[in-house]
Amino acid sequence: MRYTDTMKQSSSKKSLPKYIRVLIPSFLIVVWFAIAGIGGPYFGKISEVASNDQSTFLPASAESTQVSNEVEKFQDNKTIPAIIVFASDTQLSNDTLATIRSATAPLEKIEGAVAPISPPVVSEDGKAALVVVNMASTADYKEFVPAIEEKLNAAKLPIDYKVAGPVGFLRDLGAAFSGIDGILLGVALAVVFIILIIVYRSPVLPFLVLFNSLFALCAAILLVFYLAKAGIITLNGQVQGILFILVIGAATDYALLFIARYREELTRHDKPYQALIASWKRSLEPILAAGGTVIAGLLCLLLSDLTSNKALGPVGAIGIALAIIASLTLLPSLLLMWGRKVFWPRMPRFTKQVHSDIPKVGLWPKVAHFVSRRARFIWVGSTVVLLVMAVGLLQLKANGVPQSDFVLGTSNARDGQKLIDEHFPSGSGTPAQIIASAEKLKEVSSAVSKDSGVASVSVKANNSPSGSLPLTGPAAASPAFAAATPKIVNSEVLIEATLNDAPDSDNAQATITRLRDAVGSIDATARIGGVSAVQLDTRTSAEHDRAVVIPAVLVVITIILMVLLRSILAPVLLLITTLLSFAATLGLSAIVFNHIFGFPGADPSVVLYGFIFLVALGIDYNIFLMTRAREESLKQGTRKGMLVALVVTGSVITSAGIVLAATFAALAVIPILFLAQLAFVVAFGVLLDTIVVRSLLVPALVHDIGHRVWWPSKKHKD
Repeated sequence: MRYTDTMKQSSSKKSLPKYIRVLIPSFLIVVWFAIAGIGGPYFGKISEVASNDQSTFLPASAESTQVSNEVEKFQDNKTIPAIIVFASDTQLSNDTLATIRSATAPLEKIEGAVAPISPPVVSEDGKAALVVVNMASTADYKEFVPAIEEKLNAAKLPIDYKVAGPVGFLRDLGAAFSGIDGILLGVALAVVFIILIIVYRSPVLPFLVLFNSLFALCAAILLVFYLAKAGIITLNGQVQGILFILVIGAATDYALLFIARYREELTRHDKPYQALIASWKRSLEPILAAGGTVIAGLLCLLLSDLTSNKALGPVGAIGIALAIIASLTLLPSLLLMWGRKVFWPRMPRFTKQVHSDIPKVGLWPKVAHFVSRRARFIWVGSTVVLLVMAVGLLQLKANGVPQSDFVLGTSNARDGQKLIDEHFPSGSGTPAQIIASAEKLKEVSSAVSKDSGVASVSVKANNSPSGSLPLTGPAAASPAFAAATPKIVNSEVLIEATLNDAPDSDNAQATITRLRDAVGSIDATARIGGVSAVQLDTRTSAEHDRAVVIPAVLVVITIILMVLLRSILAPVLLLITTLLSFAATLGLSAIVFNHIFGFPGADPSVVLYGFIFLVALGIDYNIFLMTRAREESLKQGTRKGMLVALVVTGSVITSAGIVLAATFAALAVIPILFLAQLAFVVAFGVLLDTIVVRSLLVPALVHDIGHRVWWPSKKHKD
């Protein structure tokens, strides 16, 4: 099979003035170096504007958010509890309890601590005690927990302790994300550099590609930092990590595509700037379309309820936009300054006219010949394999995981929660908070106490040594609370219910659901919040987001593809193949998560984020392939054009897929369950899409259908 490029060379055309060829690239390089110089220092600052408090990610309409905002009127300060649990294999002696009291009393002097410090509460088995230290919400947990540990260690307690509760989990999350500025970025760049060395076998090109990616990231971080600082977006560690990976991966992919076309044009043009202009023109549409597809998919996240999902939309879109801009301005300028030498030692040579066969030697020519001979067998067989893999979806557990399972590896807060579960009602220290009418206090508290998931009930009170008045349990009749009266603010009271189950467990969330039904039937204005309610509302919002965002992304991407390919059938087929690849990826991921890694489940957002990246990025590779196929098919016919496109784009798209998979796999170095799962889903999905869908399924399907794939266009032939 033969194809001929009869394009006449433009070496005889009027040349651009040399000062323009030098001035414009030089100006662009100076501008980008200035941006990098300003934005570089913000790599270490961006964590300052990131928050990992889950309650800040909920929409204002969520019931737990309303309670979180209103609970301040019952307290002098808005606080977050740190629960210190002391445990022993034997019963605690009076001397040990006295030592605990004397060691914990000074904790109220720690900066950020809100007095009073609760006295030690001893478990029924007498082997454990817990103390609640409330931290002001404005305090820094990264300094607060170490300050507690420093004072307790100095007291030389004769008993072990753990810092648990919301503050403890915040500290563990912060520690897990601490490597996001250095380790994650370093691993991602190292992996990309090694792959680029293998791909180009050039001492110069890998550095230029990395400069392009890093400068785009510097610009993105600078812009995102000030948006987060101004309160326009909410940033967390997950979004921050994804931004790093997304910009590096996307900018590298666009650079690979541009450089491949530039190398090709250098064989057709005598002057490097002529080749650069030609490659820029022919790379512009696929790069803009590919990046625009990802941006459109990310911006669909603005339809989300969860603030964390909404944040990823504009943050990711900013990163992709700057990756596109850098790849179309900085990279061409750097390439032009180096000329052909940038490819040393394998510099492409200029030939006036290219006549070429599709060779029979080499991987991609062999793949093309295989596709041309067995097209129907390939696309049917590939579809069957992907459908079999998708069966694993039946094992997918994406209904959320407890907060204690967010951190992989060691977790002091998780260990502390296990001690609480063993010796106390698991919800001790982090009660459900119920704001109800003061007139309905008796009826509401009675209904709450009757629920099997509730251990005890109290109400915020005046003149109480602990700040609350017990309504159920042994302490309810204690003389110490004789003078206490419920605290009434705006005709409402704050009832606190200690749950039997861990606050982040499925059972605790089920209890919140029952309590909302029971309390709502008594007092229609009552609202229930607290840690368990936040977990429940987060899960509900995440499931809503999944149901709303995914269809929106499909519609937007389909429209973009129809405009780009000037076809209706081709975009639909591409979308179906990408969805099939996504389903197969999730199916295999479910099996791996459950039976190999032993994960407790997955957050609903893993499915949503995986869909956004795999569908948008998977379509990218199909865009690279099909735009070239459309270009070639207008000259040589659909079937031959498809094979030509497969051969000329095969290595660059595969390289781009490997780079993107490797950069997302780097997320696994951060010991967070969500990021580890997302890393596997996206890395495996990109490889599956690149190697199977784009290399075999799509070319075989197009080859089998022929010119009808471009329907309703009639410009193409078989």
